[in-house]
Amino acid sequence: MSDGSREPPRFPLRLDRLAPNAQAPRGAERRPAPPAPAPAGLGLDSQHVRARMVERLAADGVRDARVLDAMRAVPRHLFVDSALANQAYEDTSLPIGLGQTISKPSVVARMIELMLAVRPAGTRPARLLEIGTGCGYQAAVLAQIGRSVVSIERLRPLHDRAREQLAVLRLTNLRLVYGDGRLGHGPNAPYDGIVAAAGGEDLPEAWTAQLAPGGRLVAPMHDAAQGGQVLMVVDRLEDGRLQRHRHEAVRFVPLKSGID
Repeated sequence: MSDGSREPPRFPLRLDRLAPNAQAPRGAERRPAPPAPAPAGLGLDSQHVRARMVERLAADGVRDARVLDAMRAVPRHLFVDSALANQAYEDTSLPIGLGQTISKPSVVARMIELMLAVRPAGTRPARLLEIGTGCGYQAAVLAQIGRSVVSIERLRPLHDRAREQLAVLRLTNLRLVYGDGRLGHGPNAPYDGIVAAAGGEDLPEAWTAQLAPGGRLVAPMHDAAQGGQVLMVVDRLEDGRLQRHRHEAVRFVPLKSGID
């Protein structure tokens, strides 16, 4: 805290910058200047790095402030292998082990924005469900948006690792579940939004059954006409009917049943 007065700055004596005829103080030795300190705030843990990623997302078309704020808040480098940390804020998917990947930031933002599109701007959905915790990154982003988030993972090593990586963020509104993602998570249903990080030939009936009226499900699904996966959006209307919309092509790991 400052009282408003200012003293002239005090700099250490730099012998290599004395005037040519000046004499160094008696006993002083001519030593190399110490290395300059690294600029503060430019590491992977800085807001500046995440802000640049968010600027790119906005430039590419992400408009929902809730999504941009959530992506800005979560340190993605905490969820990738240290050897790949320098790529953490590039728009690329990265391996996380067991044949799984962390999705591109643009894909995470796109899917969450699609899920939120049916809700008024600025509001927070009460309950969200994520199918496929993976490394925990998308779960952390969803926790910035939903009041309560459940994320389910079928691979025990990934579940355990995500729990460790998420612990440092102290997200009190996020619950991790080890279980079969195809079954969803009935105890906390119905959900205002569901996001799946794996795709199959169909959408499991449990997912749509656990979707609340007015809620939206976003998941990759195989599309025969496309010859690959597309983003499938499913709305549960207030009268209970389901309405489906196909969006752009994507590429996710296969959706599997059971636990390992």
